[in-house]
Amino acid sequence: MQIAVFLIIFPLLCAPVMYFVRDNKVRAYITYAAAAVIASASVALTTYWVLEGSRPMLLLPHAEAAGHLILAAELALMVLVTYLCCKHRKYWISLLSIVPTVLIAWQELTDVKPMTLCHIYIDHLSILMCLIVGIVGSMIVIYAVGYMYGYHQHRKDVEDHRNYFFMLLFVFLGAMFGFVLSESLLWIDFFWEVTSVCSFLLIGYTKEEEAVNNSFRALWMNLLGGTALAVGIVYFARYENCVSFHKLIEYAQMGEVPAVICVGLVAIAALTKAAQLPFSTWLMGAMVAPTPSSALLHSATMVKAGIYVLFRLSPAMGGTTTGNMVALIGGFTFFMASIMAISQSDGKKVLAFSTISNLGLMTACAGVGAHETVWAGIFLMMFHAVSKSLLFQDVGATENATGSRDIEDMHGLLYRLPRLGFYMFIGIAAMFLAPFGMLISKWSALKAAVDSSNILLVLFIAYGSATTSFYWTKWMGKIISKSHETGERMKKDITGDSEMWSMTIHAALMITLCVLMPFISTRFVDPLLVEMYGQFTDVLPNGILAMMVLIMCMVFAIPWVAYMHYKNMQTNYKLNYMSGVNMGDNKTFVDSFGDGKKLWLSNYYFDKRINPDRMMIVCQLMTTAVLAIMVSFMVGGALV
Repeated sequence: MQIAVFLIIFPLLCAPVMYFVRDNKVRAYITYAAAAVIASASVALTTYWVLEGSRPMLLLPHAEAAGHLILAAELALMVLVTYLCCKHRKYWISLLSIVPTVLIAWQELTDVKPMTLCHIYIDHLSILMCLIVGIVGSMIVIYAVGYMYGYHQHRKDVEDHRNYFFMLLFVFLGAMFGFVLSESLLWIDFFWEVTSVCSFLLIGYTKEEEAVNNSFRALWMNLLGGTALAVGIVYFARYENCVSFHKLIEYAQMGEVPAVICVGLVAIAALTKAAQLPFSTWLMGAMVAPTPSSALLHSATMVKAGIYVLFRLSPAMGGTTTGNMVALIGGFTFFMASIMAISQSDGKKVLAFSTISNLGLMTACAGVGAHETVWAGIFLMMFHAVSKSLLFQDVGATENATGSRDIEDMHGLLYRLPRLGFYMFIGIAAMFLAPFGMLISKWSALKAAVDSSNILLVLFIAYGSATTSFYWTKWMGKIISKSHETGERMKKDITGDSEMWSMTIHAALMITLCVLMPFISTRFVDPLLVEMYGQFTDVLPNGILAMMVLIMCMVFAIPWVAYMHYKNMQTNYKLNYMSGVNMGDNKTFVDSFGDGKKLWLSNYYFDKRINPDRMMIVCQLMTTAVLAIMVSFMVGGALV
C-alpha cells in the first residue's frame, strides 16, 4: 500500500521543487533522480504485487482526511480554471468546471456516507497502466531536459519558463497514478480534472495566440467529459448509495438502471479524453506544444486515461446499446483518422492522426466487450504507448537537428542521422509491420468483429488497416531510401544525452515487448481477462506467437544491413543518372537546352483530394448524431 500511495504523492511533491529551483542544471539533476525514483517505484509495486500472488488488492479502507483534502483541491482547481477563463474572456468554459465541481461537493457534503469501500484498487490492468506511466512517462520527462534546452535555443521568441513546464509534467504523472489506482469514483473524478487542467496549461505553454486557442479547445472538450463523468457519479451514488468503480460495473452487468446510465455517461467522458470523434480536434491542437508534452499527451498519459476507463467498463458494455455506440464511434474514428493522415507530410501531424486512429481501434475493442477484442486492445495499448512515445521524441530531436519535421526532409535519414533513423524505423515498424503486436492486435479485433457479425466494424477495421499501412509505408520508405545528399553524416543528431538515453531505452523496450509477447500474453493479459470475464480462450496459440517473434527479430536487421551497405559504398560514391549533366550533388542537372533543373523526389499526399478540415466537420456531425441517439436512450431509461 505504501508504494501505491508513494507513486501518487511523490510526483506531486516534486512539482513545487521543479518550480522553485530556477537553476536549469540543478533542476536537470533533480529531474533525472526523480524520474528514476518514479520508474523504480512502479517496478517495485509490480514486484510486490506479483510476490503477493498477482491477485486483485483493495487498499486504503479509511481515508476521510484524504477525501476532504481532495475535495478542497478540487474546489481550488475550479477557482483556478474560472480565473483563467475570465482572464481570457472564455466565460462559458468556466461553467464546465463550476457545475461538475459543485455537483461533486454537494454529493460529498450532503449525502449519507456511501457504501464502505477501499480507495485504492490494484489488479493486472492498474499495474499495466502504472508501468506505462511510470516507465514511459519518466523517460519522456528525462527526454524533456535535453529537448527543452534545444527548444529554447531555437525559439528565442518563447519565454523560457522551464521550471513551470517541468512542474506541470510531474503534476501530470502524479494525477495519472492517482487516476489508475483509484477505486473511488470521487477520487477518479478529481484526478480526471487535474489531467484536463494540466494538458490545458501544457498546450498553451508558448502563450502564442494559436497555442492559447488550442489549449482552451482542449480544456472545454475535456471539461465537457468531466461534466458527464460527474453527473454519472452523482446519479449512481444517489440511487445506489455507492461510489465504488467495481460495484458500478457489477451493478451494470446485473441490469440496474442507475448503473447502466452511469456507465453510458462515463463512457461519453472517456470518449472525450481518448480524443474520439467528435472530440478529436483537441488532440490535433496539442501539436503546438513542445514535443515532450505532445509525447506525454499522446502516448503514456492523457489519452490512455480514456482507454483505461473504457477497458474497465467493457464487461458491462458488451452487447448493450452503449457498447454498440462506443464500438461504432471507435471504428469510424479509426477509419476516418487514418484517411486524414494520408494527406499530411508534417511528421507530428501524421503522428497525431495516427494516435487518434489507433485510439479509435482500442475504443472499438472496448465497446464490443468480448474477451478477444479486449485481448487485442490491451496489446494495442502497450505497443502504442511505447512506439508512439519513441516516434514523437524522435521527430522532435530530428526537428532540432535539421530544422524541419517534414517527412520529405527525412529522405535518407538512416544514413544522415543514423541513430535517429534507426530509432524511427523501430517505432514505425512496431506500428504497422507484420508480425508486430499492433498488426496482431488488429487481426484479433477483426476476427472478433467477424465472429460477432458486426459488418460495419469489420469494414472499418479492414479499410482502416489498409490506409494505415499506406501512410506508414511512405514514411518508412523515406528514411531508409538512399540519401540524395553527398552521403556525409551530419555532425550532431541529438541535442543532449538525455534525449539519446530516453530514445535508446524506448527502442530497447519496444524490442523487448516484441520478443516477450508470448510470455506477456500467458502471464499477464490472459489472467487479466479471467479477472474481467471469469474465463478466457487463447486468441493466438503461443507456438504461433513464438514463430512471429523470430520474424520480428529479422525485421530489425533491415535498417542495420542497409546502413552498413551504404557505409561501405561511400568510398566509391557514384553520381545518379539524370536527363542531362549531373552537377555533382545528385540533386541538380543541366538539360539539353542548357537550362538548370532540380531533381525532386516526393511522395504523393493526395492533398488535393483529401481535405482534413472539411472531413473533420462532416465526421463530427455524424458522430454527434450517434452520441445524441445514445443520450436519448439513457434519458429514456432514466424516465422509465
